[in-house]
Amino acid sequence: MQSIYAVVFLDAIHFKVKQDGAIVNKAAYMVIGIDLDGHKDVLGIWIGENESAKFWLHVLNEPKNRGVQDVLIMSVDNLRGFTEAISACYPKTELQNCVIHQIRNSIKYVSYKDLKKVTAELKPIYKAPTEQAAREELDLFEQAWGSKYPLMVRSWRTNWDEIGTFFKYSPEIRKLIYTTNVIESYHRQLRKVTKGKAVFPTDDALLTMLYLVTMDVLRKWTGRVHNWGQILIQLSVFFEDRVRPHIR
Repeated sequence: MQSIYAVVFLDAIHFKVKQDGAIVNKAAYMVIGIDLDGHKDVLGIWIGENESAKFWLHVLNEPKNRGVQDVLIMSVDNLRGFTEAISACYPKTELQNCVIHQIRNSIKYVSYKDLKKVTAELKPIYKAPTEQAAREELDLFEQAWGSKYPLMVRSWRTNWDEIGTFFKYSPEIRKLIYTTNVIESYHRQLRKVTKGKAVFPTDDALLTMLYLVTMDVLRKWTGRVHNWGQILIQLSVFFEDRVRPHIR
């Protein structure tokens, strides 16, 4: 485990687990880090039933206690209580909410007949060249759909501070951080192995299975992230005092 990570991704995958004679849904939260050499690693897996600032603080403190002292950017779903936890544990870390998750979460308010058009009209917001242009596109979107879907527009405005983080960066960094695709590709590999297991008898049984699959995945992660050289140059400008001491 490294002392600093350029980007850390956190997301969950859900499983059924037996507990107290009942079958309950539990989330396995995975944390993947990309170090300053551009290599990926799984920093930890945690089983939880609910999201809270206290739970996230426990999750974040564990890698910190194991030596992770700094994270430049963290890409997550819009997790309840996470903003408070990251501020307490890594106050300098920039938070990026996954745009794809934001789209999925917000279109649940949209009727099926409008879904295709609404989704298409969201695209100019997150594809805008600057944050100012994105805000203007959001204003136009609200004019078109705000009266019909006010909760959808409110969701984008409420979460904007974390959604809009990526606009300041180059296209290479934007592509890397604005979704949690890095961790979702890892999830797909987990599902290939666990799909035949309908219910896990205990949390420990689930963790053991995930650990064994993860070890196999890590053996295949031998290369660097695409365009890492260009990404590192950009990061060393944005976070000069935090990155340069670690560059060999």
